[in-house]
Amino acid sequence: MPLTNVLDDPLFPVRWRPGSAPPVGSGPEGEVGLRPLLRHAHEIENLAVAIPPAHSALLRILYALTARVTGLDQALDGREAWILRRDEILAAGQLPSDGIDAYCARHHSRFFLFDDAGGRPWMQDPRLVEECDAAGTAGVNKLIVTRPAGNNHAWFTHTSDTRPVPPSASEAVLSLLTWLFYGPSGKCSARTVNGTKTSNATGGPLRGTLSYHPEGGTLFQTLLAGLVPPKQQVRPAEDLCPWERETLPDPEGPPPAATGPCSQLTGQGVHALLLVPDPEDASRVVDAYITWGYRTGRAARPDDDFLIWQKSQAGNRYPRHANSSRALWRDLDALLLAEPPGQARPRRPAVFDWAQEISEDFVEDLRVRALGFEQDSQAKDLQFVDAATPPVLGYLERRAATSRPAVGQLRVLGERFGQRLDRALRRAWRTYVNDPKDDADAWAVNGAARYWPGAEREFWRRFAGLDRTGTTLDGGLDGPAARAAFLRLALAAFDEVTDQVAGTQRGAKAVQEARTDLFGDRRAASAPGAAKEKEPTP
Repeated sequence: MPLTNVLDDPLFPVRWRPGSAPPVGSGPEGEVGLRPLLRHAHEIENLAVAIPPAHSALLRILYALTARVTGLDQALDGREAWILRRDEILAAGQLPSDGIDAYCARHHSRFFLFDDAGGRPWMQDPRLVEECDAAGTAGVNKLIVTRPAGNNHAWFTHTSDTRPVPPSASEAVLSLLTWLFYGPSGKCSARTVNGTKTSNATGGPLRGTLSYHPEGGTLFQTLLAGLVPPKQQVRPAEDLCPWERETLPDPEGPPPAATGPCSQLTGQGVHALLLVPDPEDASRVVDAYITWGYRTGRAARPDDDFLIWQKSQAGNRYPRHANSSRALWRDLDALLLAEPPGQARPRRPAVFDWAQEISEDFVEDLRVRALGFEQDSQAKDLQFVDAATPPVLGYLERRAATSRPAVGQLRVLGERFGQRLDRALRRAWRTYVNDPKDDADAWAVNGAARYWPGAEREFWRRFAGLDRTGTTLDGGLDGPAARAAFLRLALAAFDEVTDQVAGTQRGAKAVQEARTDLFGDRRAASAPGAAKEKEPTP
């Protein structure tokens, strides 16, 4: 029975460009292995991975492979030379096939998905067969993140632990990546190393975060735009991906240190997994070991070039968390601006500093794709996040501005009236029910559902009209008109939500008093020495 190999077998779903035909050996829906994915990246529009955290994890694997096969995994002659090399590859129109073939030939044995009698299954630890109790495996329902396991409620599918449906190898490998990057902390299957049995894991390096990726018209452009040049002292022989290491890491120590972009992209997982194939059908998985990968975890998240980093009031640096209720446009100034506004002092993902240096023939067409998983820090999974902008990276600010850029003003205005609407609706409800301690969520949630979609449309409409030349003051934004537009949206949402009680005397009084909050506190603003209204923060 042939073993599944991640390089060659059709495990990864992609979206082919119109007029492009999948190569021989592709899956029924055009799925491909990593080798043909790289060879035909210029004919692929995008990945078609339905699970956003798996999409995010797979992109990081592909960035590392792209750097390897192009020679962009080092910058011996400095970063300017690295940029020129990337532009040469872009101009060639596709990734170099000789580089792809040479890399795949050198590491082919490390890309088998399953253990073949002492081998090294890809991104897994074969020692778990001996170090974990065979009766205490996790099972495929625990492996597949969209399935309920144990007594949990069904999310996407209805399955039973007593009769689990074996997932395909394609579904299993994507869930494997999700676990390595977004896995939970806390209790897990016990693992015995050197006589010590432990059953606690720390959370994955991207757990609960939202990552932002430059996205071009083809996967080829996306992969090159997503690369960050290594420091000049980085050497590929030291900056290793997990499958490139000669030996497995020591589970009693911390994860291997990231010595460059490839190890940073692929080697920061803190869980250990091992997939068990169906003995009669290697295209399916019947069980999985899932446990801790390192006895010593990390006190802080490792650096990641695709996260928005900001600071807490105590000065601690942390990545912006995924929030499924927050539209992507509300983060746009933190992505585009060198010095975005906000008390948290956000810093855009480092990848955008280098995406803006890509050839001018491509940068104007680059979008932003946001991918993540809204989760708590331990084991609760809430919602996937997947969103994209129109082409916006032509607006990237190359240096700190002396005045607040237009995109920042737009975001602040939209946020400000959303916050005022929330405050006004809560005040109106509490006054109406005569209970100042009521959480007033009903009206606030109802108003948010009415306001934010319209605010998003208004934002993109005005954003599309901004000046790209840098010659117009404040980007040509008509600030008063934008303010009036967001105010109208907030007023409309407020009136729609409160209309049900506005016909009563008590309701009319509560509504009218609270409605003034939409305009700001004019008395406080006009008072001598009064502080201005706080600027909304991300």
